[in-house]
Amino acid sequence: MKFNFFKQTKNTTVSYAGEKAYKMTPEEELYTAVVTTGLSHGFYESDDKRLVRIISLIRKCDAKFVAQLAIYTRTKMYLRSISIVLVVELAKVHSGDNLVSKTINGVIQRADEITELLAYYQIANKRSGTKKLNKMSKQVQKGVAMAFNKFDEYQFAKYNRKTEVQLKDALFLTHPKAKSDDQQKLFNKIVNDELAVPYTWEVELSKLGQESFKNDKKKRLAFKRKWEELINSNKLGYMALLRNLRNIMEADVSHGYINKVCKILSDPIRVEKSKQLPFRFLAAYREIKDISSFYTADVLDALENAVLASARNIKGFYGNTKVIVACDVSGSMQKSISQKSKIMMYDIGLMLGMLIQSRCKNVISGMFGDRWKTINMPRKSILSNVNEFYKREGEVGYSTNGYLVVKDLIDRKRSVDKVMIFTDCQMWDSNAKGATFENTWKTYKRTVAPKAKLYLFDLAGYGQMPLSIKRNDVYLIAGWSDKIFDILSAIERGSSAIGEIKTIEI
Repeated sequence: MKFNFFKQTKNTTVSYAGEKAYKMTPEEELYTAVVTTGLSHGFYESDDKRLVRIISLIRKCDAKFVAQLAIYTRTKMYLRSISIVLVVELAKVHSGDNLVSKTINGVIQRADEITELLAYYQIANKRSGTKKLNKMSKQVQKGVAMAFNKFDEYQFAKYNRKTEVQLKDALFLTHPKAKSDDQQKLFNKIVNDELAVPYTWEVELSKLGQESFKNDKKKRLAFKRKWEELINSNKLGYMALLRNLRNIMEADVSHGYINKVCKILSDPIRVEKSKQLPFRFLAAYREIKDISSFYTADVLDALENAVLASARNIKGFYGNTKVIVACDVSGSMQKSISQKSKIMMYDIGLMLGMLIQSRCKNVISGMFGDRWKTINMPRKSILSNVNEFYKREGEVGYSTNGYLVVKDLIDRKRSVDKVMIFTDCQMWDSNAKGATFENTWKTYKRTVAPKAKLYLFDLAGYGQMPLSIKRNDVYLIAGWSDKIFDILSAIERGSSAIGEIKTIEI
């Protein structure tokens, strides 16, 4: 995000580390908070406080921007729940036109998001009793009704679950208009609970799990054959494949099926369509890397090829552009992104850092905590690079002395074009020498590299910046999808993250 000007008002604050920091505008703060809100149980901020802050910021921002951000978050950042929060909270403060209904239609990309949206609508509006969804907002009703026209029987059946709000409840409440006789028949099936049971891996394995077997050998053989059948069916989705790699390999499926799995995983078209967040590949990599199998190396190679395929879409930073990639591995970055996940915030930073490093011709990469340390890695081994960083993070300590990245450039009198820092933006000087990121950057610009640009990749969204941004040389980008790199291309065109979000059509 590019900040050219600030109003002549006090915009300083104090970071969680007690250092001087700078406030964002409401739009900037909402953007950074939203696209990093999947990082549950943050080091500095609990989930409920994050949600309260987001709701407060929605009321401070232009309604159209909130709508555009909701669609951007769902379709570019691939975040489901928070995009639903945005549009439902928007509906509470905006009415009078069709902005909300159009946004809902844009946000709902999966059939189960119809019921998820209505479930959150109940919570957000503090509805209780047997008729929680009566007197629903007309625009919410209209938007949900529009979304019903997006899905076929398989998609509805796949997500027709016994949740508090079910698909037939949503249909009764919103009265969608069928586009054809066939669609009306489909709506009738939803009402009458007559949707065909879908062929999915969950359903197939559940059925098999209910059968009885003479012995464990027979059971293992049955599950092996079922996994082979699922792989052969071509109905095992990309994300399901990633999540079940360990199960597939431990079922000891035949080599021919492993080959098919590897081809699917590394197919650039399938990778692009899968819309997987980069850390999903890292999670899969870590799940299988220690499995004792003749095929583990093949699958690890397929995962590396998949990540490289996703990295090919990153634009810019070629030719003679000199780049520094610095990853924050401080203590505040070492928190799991959710209670069940083994992926930590700094893993996301390392993953994104290695993705961009793979696309740079002239690059120095490293990590910082108490110290800044250069650790250069090969370009074609992104996942193993991240794992190598992971094993070595203790070598630099656990503070957040990001200024040392730039100080090293000053000491070496090394001029670079772009400095990219992946961090939670909670910079400070643990050495108690009074150094700040802001002053160090100013010195570097003045004495070594006047044309250098600094990119801060905010992975936490706490709403603070470690330096005042008064010139077109510092940019803030937030999130942990590889789509954040699209903003880099936009910046080169003279745009910004906020500017790109505002181009989205409602």
